[in-house]
Amino acid sequence: MPFNIPILLTWLRVALIPLVVGIFYLPDHVLAEPDRNLAATVIFIVAAVTDWFDGYLARRWNETSAFGAFLDPVADKLMVAGALLVLMQLGRVDAIISFIIIGREITISALREWMAEIGARKSVAVSSLGKIKTAAQMVAIPMLLFHDRLFSVIDMQLSGTILLWIAGVLTVWSMFYYLRRAWPLIKEKAGPM
Repeated sequence: MPFNIPILLTWLRVALIPLVVGIFYLPDHVLAEPDRNLAATVIFIVAAVTDWFDGYLARRWNETSAFGAFLDPVADKLMVAGALLVLMQLGRVDAIISFIIIGREITISALREWMAEIGARKSVAVSSLGKIKTAAQMVAIPMLLFHDRLFSVIDMQLSGTILLWIAGVLTVWSMFYYLRRAWPLIKEKAGPM
C-alpha cells in the first residue's frame, strides 16, 4: 500500500466520519445543539475539502495509485452515507432521499467492481454528471447539518433540502447514465435470458 500525502488526506477523511456522527451523541452539557450543529458542519466541510485536495495533489505530484483510486470513492460514500443516516435520525432528511442516494452508491459501486472484473472499468468511469451530483451532495449536507439560519437570513434547512432533492434527481440520472453505458456488456456477459 503506497503512503503519501494524498492517501493520508483520504485516511483523514475516513477518520472524520465517526466524528461527524459522534458529535450528535454527546450529552447536551458537553455540547449544546447549536454548537453541535456547527461542529458537525465544520468537520464535514473539512472532510469535503480533503476530498478535492487529495485528488488535486495526487494528480499534480503524479502520486496516483490503484489503492488511492479505490479508497477515495469509498471514503466519499462512507462520508455521505454516515451524514445522511444521522440527518435522517434527526428528522432533517426524508428516508426516501437517503435510500435513493445510498442505494445508488451501492448499485454503482457493485457495477464498477463487476466491470473491473471483466476488464471494462473505463466504460463506467466517473462522469461529469457524477461529479456534479457529488458537488450538490457535498454542499447540501453541511447546510442540513447546520440546520439554522445563516446570518439570520438564509434558511439552511430549506436550502439544503432543496439542494439534496436536486442531488437526488442527479443521483438517479447518473445511475441510469452508468447503467446505460454498461448495458451492452451486461447483456453480452449475461447471455440469453
